[in-house]
Amino acid sequence: MALISSILVPASGLVLAPLLVAVINRVKARIAGRQGPPLVQPYRDLAKLLGKGAVYSTTTTWLFRAGPVVSLATALAALLIVPLGGVAAPVHFTGDLVAVAGLFGLGRFLTVVAALDTGSPFEGMGASREVTFAALVEPALFLALASIVATTRMGSLSSAYGAVDAALWSAAAPTLGLVAATLLVVYLVENSRIPVDDPTTHLELTMIHEVMVLDHSGVDLAFIEYGAALKLWLLGMLLVGLVVPVRTANPWLDGAAVIAGLAGLAMVVGLIESTMARLRMNNVPALIVGGGVLAAVAFVVGLNP
Repeated sequence: MALISSILVPASGLVLAPLLVAVINRVKARIAGRQGPPLVQPYRDLAKLLGKGAVYSTTTTWLFRAGPVVSLATALAALLIVPLGGVAAPVHFTGDLVAVAGLFGLGRFLTVVAALDTGSPFEGMGASREVTFAALVEPALFLALASIVATTRMGSLSSAYGAVDAALWSAAAPTLGLVAATLLVVYLVENSRIPVDDPTTHLELTMIHEVMVLDHSGVDLAFIEYGAALKLWLLGMLLVGLVVPVRTANPWLDGAAVIAGLAGLAMVVGLIESTMARLRMNNVPALIVGGGVLAAVAFVVGLNP
């Protein structure tokens, strides 16, 4: 069983992560009355980008080339630590939630540095917005994960998520509900989705994440897109693993339940993006801080059940 778990968790993310993007796009298209792109379109786009060469400006340095590589590498490393619901991750240790938060922060840092390395005022503007919101959302993510650990009295994410079942929800529903709400906010912010950012916009003045990768092309852009899909998958596992407490001790059934939940989460995101407008830029911090406050309350309640 341990061998199955060590293979199932990273393999499912590596193969299925781009599918979440496809599901979101398909839901948005159907709500708009269109058929939408096929579910394999993200895979086709990645294959096409991998077959193209990258173009580099003479003003950039090695930092610009390192950004996509490091951002993908951090996502791959986090994939080895984040559990698939009740299915333990291949790598787990006491305090691994700090490593997960740190990996997300490192990937963001190199992406921001690569954007600044271009010398473009538009990319610099996007980088400034990214780090401003990151300063607010990273504490919320850390507090949310710490609340789960505090509630379950387990030291690692794998053991903590393994202890989240229907009985724990009955005993600690307020805490887990607040954490789930926080993780949903973090999910939308970290993945640059509406109502925080619009991944399909082409207006540089209003973009956040997309404006930072305007100068990347070819293989570098493929790394960025695949890393973004993995991040969508990873943060989704943290949320769905909490709200879908299926713990049968069978890794195949538990993993299938979380994967089905991830598909449902992608549909919810597609519905949100089809029915909501993006918030004004000065209102986004209020949303993020609100999620952080929920996580802080959950953490205090988790320490004092």
